[in-house]
Amino acid sequence: MAVVFLVEDDAEIREELSKVLKKYGYECRTSDDYSHMADVILRVKPQLVLLDLNLPVSDGYCICREIRRKSQIPVIVVTSRDTDADELMSMNLGADDFITKPYNTQILLARISAVLKRAYPASPPQVLSCRGLELDYGSGTARSGGRTVELTKNEVKILSLLISSHGRILSRQELMNALWQTDEFIDDNTLTVNVNRLRRKLESIGLKDYLVTKRGRGYLV
Repeated sequence: MAVVFLVEDDAEIREELSKVLKKYGYECRTSDDYSHMADVILRVKPQLVLLDLNLPVSDGYCICREIRRKSQIPVIVVTSRDTDADELMSMNLGADDFITKPYNTQILLARISAVLKRAYPASPPQVLSCRGLELDYGSGTARSGGRTVELTKNEVKILSLLISSHGRILSRQELMNALWQTDEFIDDNTLTVNVNRLRRKLESIGLKDYLVTKRGRGYLV
């Protein structure tokens, strides 16, 4: 559950928005300590801050500036100020988005979701399964029928790409491009060596003919 810290001095708006956030699965935190708001936010360590600009003691610009000095917590400015200058100032201070009041609640929720997805990309699954095989990223192993075999980094990469594209032929060039992204140069002959070694390892755990070669086209599982 993502924690959203709401900085809003209008009690009615704060209560209404808190209810909406909780309804949609967020944990909402607030504070009335406007003199030390940035410090409070940094102690709470939320996943996102919704920040009004018109606040007592110091405005939202000051709070945003203080947050950015010590943290990259995503900040969405939600304010009745609607000038280009306000939006530009917010972005220059490090805000991730700018929404004006009154706002459509569903649009606000969509913008919150989008910012969270950009800031915290989903981790890939640790285990991929396909046709009786389990590929475990964490241990770098392939399992089938109670037998396990260790794989090299390149073998894990090749197998994960093939499983993720199950039923579709992956060309040799696609595989080499993916392996290039691991900062290791893989030429055509090296790819053949890796694929053949992977095939033998899969056969050792009972998966003969699991990895299929389509001559002149590529591979598939």
